[in-house]
Amino acid sequence: MLRRGFSTVNTLFKPSALTVFEKSCYYKVDFKISEDVSVREAINRFSAFKIGCLAVTNKENKVVGVCSERDFITKVPFDKNITETKVKDICTYEPIIIARKNDSLEKCMSKMMFKDIRHLLVIDDKNEEFIGMISIKDLIREIINKNNDTITRLSDFKMGKGAYFGSE
Repeated sequence: MLRRGFSTVNTLFKPSALTVFEKSCYYKVDFKISEDVSVREAINRFSAFKIGCLAVTNKENKVVGVCSERDFITKVPFDKNITETKVKDICTYEPIIIARKNDSLEKCMSKMMFKDIRHLLVIDDKNEEFIGMISIKDLIREIINKNNDTITRLSDFKMGKGAYFGSE
């Protein structure tokens, strides 16, 4: 028996911080950097990977902060030697704003807006390990995709396509 209604395959899926990370430019990149390396190394990583933020680790490889392009621009004087300046001299330490891997897009965006930041570290709830990083660009991309899907479904419905079986 056929049932009237819309296909709900994609409408039930709610992207989380983890699924956004898996589509992010940070997904296949080593997004961590030691606090003891030079700022030049951070700049090289920003440029090579086309990213704007790195997770800063201590000697025990534990994430203790973040280093962003904004940190570099606002905290390194023009007359400073970036080879001698260490990441720990410019990075942002506690509190680090994080996203839990199951946080919604809206929750992630709310955290970013509240603290006026452009990146969130993604943490696994089970073992409290940092598993990734997402940027505001990643969230916007996901929201645009979600809105495009909605627009397509509504347009198809208006045109008489897919009223019973979903968009084709």
